Amino acid sequence: MRLWSLHPKYLDPQGLVAVWREALLARAVLRGKTRGYRYHPQLERFRNLAAPVSAINAYLAAVHIEAARRGYHFDKAKIGPVRRTQRIAVTSAQLEHEWRHLLAKLKARNRVQYRKCRALQAPQCHPLLYVRSGRIASWERPP
Repeated sequence: MRLWSLHPKYLDPQGLVAVWREALLARAVLRGKTRGYRYHPQLERFRNLAAPVSAINAYLAAVHIEAARRGYHFDKAKIGPVRRTQRIAVTSAQLEHEWRHLLAKLKARNRVQYRKCRALQAPQCHPLLYVRSGRIASWERPP
């Protein structure tokens, strides 16, 4: 499971579809509707919020906006209610780590998207998140 801290506009088609599916799975986990992935470390940042399901719905809404912008037809009815929710901090080191990880994926599977992204020095984070200084997240798996 990879719930990218990066803005979904950087994802290639495979990445955008994958993050949509994985965020839906994450919401099922947060709702207690599945036994798999219950202890997945990336869910930590959602579980620490007062309203984790609202937060994952907001995460999904931003992915849906990007998909619609590209002409994809993700089912908006799957998002659920999007209420005002607190934003989530992501560290600058975590964002940089994910950026390098995404660039490596793009280089291997989508050279056009890779060329578009590789020159960026400071990628934007997902709209639900905000950047603060710090180290790679404790929940991140080592490379």
